Amino acid sequence: MILIQGGRVVDPSQGLDEVTDLLIDGGKIAKIGKNLKANGAHVLNAKGKVVAPGFIDLHVHLRTPGQEHKETVLTGSRAAVRGGFTTICTMANTDPVVDSANVIEFLKAENAKVGLVNLLPYGAVTMGLKGEDLTEMGALASAGAVGFSDDGMPVANAGMMRRALEYSRMTGLPVINHCEEKELSGHGVVHEGLTAARLGLAGIPEEAETVMIARDLLLAEATGGRLHLAHLSTARGVELVRAAKKKGVRVTAEVTPHHLALSEEALSTYDSRFKMNPPLRSQKDLEALREGLKDGTIDAVATDHAPHSAAEKEAGLAEAPFGVIGLETAVSVLLTELVHRGTLSVGTLIEALTCRPAKVLGIGRGSLAVGTPADVTVLDLEEEWVVEAGGFASKSANTPFTGWRLKGKVTDVVVNGRDLYRGGQFTNGGSS
Repeated sequence: MILIQGGRVVDPSQGLDEVTDLLIDGGKIAKIGKNLKANGAHVLNAKGKVVAPGFIDLHVHLRTPGQEHKETVLTGSRAAVRGGFTTICTMANTDPVVDSANVIEFLKAENAKVGLVNLLPYGAVTMGLKGEDLTEMGALASAGAVGFSDDGMPVANAGMMRRALEYSRMTGLPVINHCEEKELSGHGVVHEGLTAARLGLAGIPEEAETVMIARDLLLAEATGGRLHLAHLSTARGVELVRAAKKKGVRVTAEVTPHHLALSEEALSTYDSRFKMNPPLRSQKDLEALREGLKDGTIDAVATDHAPHSAAEKEAGLAEAPFGVIGLETAVSVLLTELVHRGTLSVGTLIEALTCRPAKVLGIGRGSLAVGTPADVTVLDLEEEWVVEAGGFASKSANTPFTGWRLKGKVTDVVVNGRDLYRGGQFTNGGSS
């Protein structure tokens, strides 16, 4: 048993925001109330801290199988715990691709050996991510896939996307698309704007994203399928999603911490740590993304945690791969840049990390309701810390936030009733 005492319990799934106690027993939330007692329970003093449901990340690249020099299930899981994430959804662009039940079974077995977070794999939409043949989506769902995505590659063929959305009606699981029209993005490196012109780099226009968003929204409307849009980056994209939701289209969307905190101006130093796909956009886009998250047009914050080796990222801005890590910095960056500056409430941020992503997946997590799995994250909103390149649990350090002083930090994490992270340190239970 674990008794969490005196914390500010914030659980948007129940409309709860009050100082109270939380009792965990048998891997479940047992009681919520003031002045709880429990003989023999481990007591966690959360006075002055926020107690929230464990965070859910809808978009994580663990690089396993096939690129374990960048990340493994173990290192990625430890990074997730340090960032307060108790459930992570892993992308299918591995080697081999997650396009068969065997690869899903492998990932589940690896996660069982590590035994830290809830790992929910996505299956690929097309075989080998080639866009030519649909995977056996029903078989992947039966094996444990919680959705389907070719992320890293867009589903370019409209007919293929239509069929995938039709199948999503049968499985009840979302199709997650990386919205990029390759004919428009071409060999672009950064957002097509003033910064690209100043640096003399090929730009990626906003239409590379919005043209495919518009296509997918029309297909979702026509089929009644479940569409989830990965890493929105444009103001126009937010507008399109907002309008589609008003029409009743079954669409959800996510945004990354880096697109909420940084604009294209961050690339002025030619630093490849700021290179990601979609690219950092204009200040106008950033502000629209924040507003979309605030008003619920954007359902969830997802890290798009994309580890790369130091050698790869040091190749130079034009040659370096797209992608940044985010599991260990996401919550602190958002607290610092949005919550402490009054742009977003703590409750809205927690909602976008818990019950909203849980609803996207249709899973019974992201809540502290009595009887639900005991996934809990405790935050100190006032603790300050500096992001250091050598201080990650992840194997990789390709973050755009190195050197930033952040305000707000995860201090304690419980996963399925197991006390894994306490006072900013892994316990024996989290030492896998």
